[in-house]
Amino acid sequence: MTLSVKNLAIRHGDTPLFSPVSFDVCPGEVFTLMGPSGCGKSTLLSAIAGHLVNDFSLSGEVALNERSVMAQAPDQRKIGLLFQDDLLFPHLSVLENLMFGIPRHYRGKERVERAESTLTTIGLSQLANKQPSEISGGQRARISLMRMLLSEPHAVLLDEPFSKLDKALRNEFRQFVFDQIKSRQIPAIMVTHDHDDIPPQGRVLNWPWTTAYQEQQPC
Repeated sequence: MTLSVKNLAIRHGDTPLFSPVSFDVCPGEVFTLMGPSGCGKSTLLSAIAGHLVNDFSLSGEVALNERSVMAQAPDQRKIGLLFQDDLLFPHLSVLENLMFGIPRHYRGKERVERAESTLTTIGLSQLANKQPSEISGGQRARISLMRMLLSEPHAVLLDEPFSKLDKALRNEFRQFVFDQIKSRQIPAIMVTHDHDDIPPQGRVLNWPWTTAYQEQQPC
């Protein structure tokens, strides 16, 4: 699965947020967009995911495997989002939070088994019946990521997902995220202002973004 962004531009009223941007993201790659606060990084991710609010207008193309998703509703695009906040449901157990992410065509016992298998895979089976408030920040971050991946996304958007973690935990969780994306061969776009977040040998588009970006290699 390849994620393609072609001549994507966003305007707020008559004001452009940035020049049109174009890039392809290969399966298993984490492509990084660098830029200062307020430059439109999160708004760009919202546009790709289909969540752009009415105050903004959009032009250009977003495609998965050369098929446009622009006419699809957000839940039809199968694009997962991971934020800096874990956004777990406080009234649900860890297991129930994971089950919430599983597509509805999985039913009954199979849903439970998929959630339990995920906890076993990441070594957190003992947390199944815990509430989010009863586990650590690093554990919540892992559960949030796995809930998103259980939804079987075709692409992933990372909105500064490491910024609220302390340094030691940040390094560990960052590698965990990258490993999960690579093993599943999902294309991912990450926005950040921290150079430490960039994957080793990862491609980066630095602000101010430009359509002159020509470092793309064939997927």
